Amino acid sequence: MTTTLSVVIPCYNETATLDDCVDRVRAIASDDLALEIVIVDDASTDDSLEKARALAERFPEIRVHFHEKNQGKGAALRTGFRHVTGDFVAVQDADLEYDPNDLVRLLGPLREGKADVVLGSRFLSGGAHRVLYFWHSVGNKFLTLMSNIFTDLNLSDMETCYKVFRREVIQSIEIEENRFGFEPEIVAKLADLRLRIYEMGISYDGRTYDEGKKIGASDGFRALYCILRYNARRAPIAIQFLVYVLIGAVAAIVNLVVFALLDAFGAPLMVSVPTAFGIAAVVNYLLCVNLLFHRNARWNDFVEWSLYALVVVGVGAIDYGITRGLIENGLAPLAAKALATLLLPVLNFAGRRFLVFPTPKRGPWEPRQRH
Repeated sequence: MTTTLSVVIPCYNETATLDDCVDRVRAIASDDLALEIVIVDDASTDDSLEKARALAERFPEIRVHFHEKNQGKGAALRTGFRHVTGDFVAVQDADLEYDPNDLVRLLGPLREGKADVVLGSRFLSGGAHRVLYFWHSVGNKFLTLMSNIFTDLNLSDMETCYKVFRREVIQSIEIEENRFGFEPEIVAKLADLRLRIYEMGISYDGRTYDEGKKIGASDGFRALYCILRYNARRAPIAIQFLVYVLIGAVAAIVNLVVFALLDAFGAPLMVSVPTAFGIAAVVNYLLCVNLLFHRNARWNDFVEWSLYALVVVGVGAIDYGITRGLIENGLAPLAAKALATLLLPVLNFAGRRFLVFPTPKRGPWEPRQRH
């Protein structure tokens, strides 16, 4: 039985390798494997788009889409995934760091009906590997470890380009990241759907920065942010609490700094404590929404706003009571405020996690959810 593999090729200034890339992808077609190749040019400044269009004129299985403005790899993949029609979908970088022949092997568990997604790992036994940057490999393994902690998967290479999906799976996922944050984002969302994920060793022919490598240190920090943003809300409670402790630490510093400033200017306790707590609560809320609970602030949602206000007022009252009680028992105001702040993280986390931002239960991926 013939199946169709849609290969999405994100392209930005890859004129030196694009022809070879397409030739090598086309070479994996066989009697039982048809190809659909979707090239997405991300506003290249060289002649990559012209080359892609010339290739599409020569080969009917190739289609080309382009962006007027450079947006990043994630944005190019988002465009490509939207237009694919094959049974399965794979990503192929135009720089040929990955060997298209490996895609045939990665398709095995998908075609057998055992997997929904198959990832190619550069760190498992596979083909030849070019020896390059040590610290890049350390960074990749660290990011994979962090991702695994939050997703409860045991991947060896979260950052791999080679991810092959059933088409209905990838088209059901909203991709938000525009750049290399796509990798941790998609792994988080695949784990969230409780899909059948397989991993296989692949070869890797990495290139140097002189040869056109684009990923940098800033993308590593963005990946770490994405791991927190897209995973934290469904991580085990203990991990969620640790993330909240970090958020709470930032809010606590804001709380103490504002209180110290107001106290230094002689503001009464009835003003300084609630004001400092209120400003810290806003900082806490914004960080919770963007990192821990991954939701947009919906200030027009009356129920959410009311629950949040209830939590803030309740915890704020406890904060004021503890601070005032400690001061009345002879503790210095700043020390009393600091001690009260240290006692509140559990109440703050519980209120936000179980009242304001409850996480709906999700079962495993089911056919009726696919579209």
